[in-house]
This record gives sequence, C-alpha cells and structure tokens, in this order.
Amino acid sequence: MSADDETLAVYGAKADDYAALFEADAETNRHLARFMAALPAGGRALDLGCGPGGAAAALADAGFRVDAIDAVAEMVAMAARHPGVTAWRARFDDIAGDALYDGIWANFSLLHAARADLPRHLAALRTALKPGGVFHIGMKTGRSERRDSLGRLYTYYTEAELRALLRDAGFVPGPGVTGRGKGLSGSDDPWVVILADG
Repeated sequence: MSADDETLAVYGAKADDYAALFEADAETNRHLARFMAALPAGGRALDLGCGPGGAAAALADAGFRVDAIDAVAEMVAMAARHPGVTAWRARFDDIAGDALYDGIWANFSLLHAARADLPRHLAALRTALKPGGVFHIGMKTGRSERRDSLGRLYTYYTEAELRALLRDAGFVPGPGVTGRGKGLSGSDDPWVVILADG
C-alpha cells in the first residue's frame, strides 16, 4: 500500500471499524462478481491493498488462488485468517514479478499513492499481470491531493486522467461505472470503477 505513514497509522488504529463498514458492501460485491466472471476458472488473483480480506476471501471461496497484500499489519492479520488466502505485508513499491496473475483487484487502494508514483505502480502491476489478464481499479474522483478528516492522504483523478494513465501503462480500459458513497471518514465522495484488460 501507500508509503505514507500517517495514512497507514489511521488504518491500523481503525482496522476493526473499517472491516465492519465494508463487511457486506453490495456495491463492492457487484464489482467483484464482474471481476471474477472475467477470470479463468482456478486462476490466480492479487488483492492489492486487501484491507481485512473480504474480497480475497470471496475470491478464494470461488476457487481462485489468492495473494493478498497490505501495508498495515492489522489488516494483513485479518486477511490471513480467511481459508485459501495467502496474505503478507507489502507496499505498492514491493510489487514485482512478470506475468504472475490472471487478475489484479485494486479496489480503492491506489488512491493513497502519491500522484508522481502512480504511473510507476501501474506499470509494475501491468508487468505482474498475465497477457490477457484483467485489472480492476476503483478510485475516488476529483482533481486534488489532500488529507481527509482522519489524516489519510488521497490523490484524486478525473475519469479521463485515470483512463490515460491506464493506457500509458499498457492497459486497455473498458467501460467505467461511477457513483458516490461514504467511506470511513463519513464524507460522501464520487468514485469511478474501471475493469481493464492487460
């Protein structure tokens, strides 16, 4: 995840609250179903910034081989409790490997990367994705880089900016889904979710 220690400290302190907030999120479940439908049976998936591991657990339950990474020790411990999930502590800069994954799930995690770093992270993720693999990305939309009321660093992009960054990294972005929702801080923010081909 993020290299920003203040952001990571907030997630560590509020890990239980975060897990409870997103335990049965219908919107996330719809996107996850679409992501899983694009994966080959028994394929290997990476949950990037896995949090408490809800998505990773759903992937494992569906028969996929799942790696789950997060930079917050408390989140990794929660994710590792799910059967079939291999979880470890890592940051975005630790992404390495060539053609490892059939799918990468980056659901509202890369929004904590600094603007200058996102192109590098996307390029590493594209390399880690198998040819023909799928990449799910969810981001809050806007035009700034700032901290929320809890102190977490967020970088906001317009959908057009995000699509351009994905194309520059070698992805082929598909149709986007937009909406609004409240997160851990309680603010109501616009977002976009894109499923891209590798």
